[in-house]
Amino acid sequence: MKRYHIKSQFDKVEYFDILEETEEGYRIRLTRISDGNENIFEETMPEPLFTACLNSGYIFEAEQAISSVA
Repeated sequence: MKRYHIKSQFDKVEYFDILEETEEGYRIRLTRISDGNENIFEETMPEPLFTACLNSGYIFEAEQAISSVA
């Protein structure tokens, strides 16, 4: 299972885990943490949207986030 972080503004943390690949794209578990509240959603992300977000840098793999801090 891969984890991707979402670039977000303010004091919000957003990331998602890919649960499975489907014909339409990916089934994901999205987590949003803001003001101490954690909200978790399961959604489907179309493959073209995933690719566009990845290529634009809007989302990035968790390993990249760790290595960019060190």
